[in-house]
Amino acid sequence: MQPIDAASRAESVAESLVTDPHGTLAALREESPVHRITGPDGRPAWLVTRHGDVRSALADPRFSLDKRNALPGHYSGFSLPPALDANLLNMDPPDHTRVRRLVVRAFTPGRVEKLRGPVRAIADGLLDAVEPGGRTDLLTTYAGRLPLIVICELLGVPEEDRPDFRSWVDALLTPDPERPHLMKEAVVAMTRFFTGLVERKRAEPADDLLSDLVRVRDDEGEDGKDGEEGDGRGLSRDELTSLAFLVVLAGYEPTVHLIGNTVLALLDRPALLRRVRTDPDGLAAAVDEVNRWDGPYPMAIRRFPVEDVEIGGVTVPKGETVLLSLAAANRDPRRFPEPDRLDLDRDRSGHLAMGHGIHHCLAAPLARMEAVIALEVLLNRFEKLELDVPRAELRWRPSMRARGLISLPVRW
Repeated sequence: MQPIDAASRAESVAESLVTDPHGTLAALREESPVHRITGPDGRPAWLVTRHGDVRSALADPRFSLDKRNALPGHYSGFSLPPALDANLLNMDPPDHTRVRRLVVRAFTPGRVEKLRGPVRAIADGLLDAVEPGGRTDLLTTYAGRLPLIVICELLGVPEEDRPDFRSWVDALLTPDPERPHLMKEAVVAMTRFFTGLVERKRAEPADDLLSDLVRVRDDEGEDGKDGEEGDGRGLSRDELTSLAFLVVLAGYEPTVHLIGNTVLALLDRPALLRRVRTDPDGLAAAVDEVNRWDGPYPMAIRRFPVEDVEIGGVTVPKGETVLLSLAAANRDPRRFPEPDRLDLDRDRSGHLAMGHGIHHCLAAPLARMEAVIALEVLLNRFEKLELDVPRAELRWRPSMRARGLISLPVRW
C-alpha cells in the first residue's frame, strides 16, 4: 500500500470532520494537540484540539482576528464589503476594545431580560400556528423562525421589511450551491438595508438596540466621512452597520442549532426529558450541557499568528490560518471526565462553546435565554412530543463550521 502524503491526509481529515466530527476530533486529540488540515476555505490550516491549548490561544493576543495578518494566499474566506466586514470578528485591540466597550453599553443584561416576555409570546404564537396539524419540521417552523423574529425585534426591523430580511439571511447562512449569485445579491441587499436603517434610527429613534447603538455613536462624537473614524472614540459608520450585521450572524444560526440539538438530545433520552419537564433549572442545565457536548459552533473563528507561535510542541508560522476546535476542547477528558456522556450534573465551568477572553460571545446570554424559553414552551405544550421519522434518517448539515440538523420532523 502506498503511503498517504500529507496533503491527502489533510483533505481526508477535513472530510471526516464533516461526516464524523466528534469521533474524528477524539482521535486527533489523542494523537497530537495540533494537526495540519484543509480548512473550510480549501486552504491549509492548523487545527488545535486540546482544552488547555484552545483556551490559552483564545485569549492570546498573538493570535489575531484581523485578516490583514494572514499571509498572502493562505486564507480565502468569504469577502464582505467594508460596511458589513468592520465588525468585532475581524478586529484586534485597540479597535476591538473601543468598539466592544461601546457595544456593551447598548447590549446590556437589562435589554436581554426585557426580551423574555416577547420571546415567550413569539414562541407561543409559532406553536399556535402548527399545533392543529399534529406534526411539523421543528427547524423550519419553530427553531428557525424564533431567533430571526427576536433579532428583528431587537434591531427594530420594521414588519414590512421582515420577509425580505429573512430571505437574505437564508441566502447567506444556507447558500444554494446551484445558485451562488443569491448570496452575493443578499450581501448587496443587506448592506443597502442596514445603511438605510441606521439613518432611519437616527432620524426616528425607538426603543431598540440599533437606536441605542446610533445614540452611543452620536454621544461619543461624530466620526469622519465615508465610514472613516473621527476622533477615535466613537463608531465609524461602517462599524455601526457591521455591528447590526454581526447581531444577525451571532444571534441567529447558533440559536437555531442550539434549540434543535437540545431537542434531539432530549428526545434521545426519555428519562432526561421527563426530568427537565418538571425542573426549570434542569432545562437551563440541559441547554448549557448540550452547548458543551454538541454545540452549534465546532470551531472558533479563524486566527492568524502575528509571530511564530508554539502550541503543544508544534511551531505554527506567522500568518498561517489557525482553527481552534471548541468541540474537541469541550470533550477533552483532561478537562471533563467522561466527556462523551451528556450529564446535567457535571461541572461544566470552563467549557468554551461561547468562546473565552476578550472575544467571548456578547450574544451568549440572549442565545441561552431564547433556547431555554423555546424548549420550555415546546415541552409544556406537547407532552407527547416525539420524532416523526426514524432516528437514522436525520441528517446533519455538511459543514465543518456549524453543527446543526438539516431538518427535525416531530409529532405530538
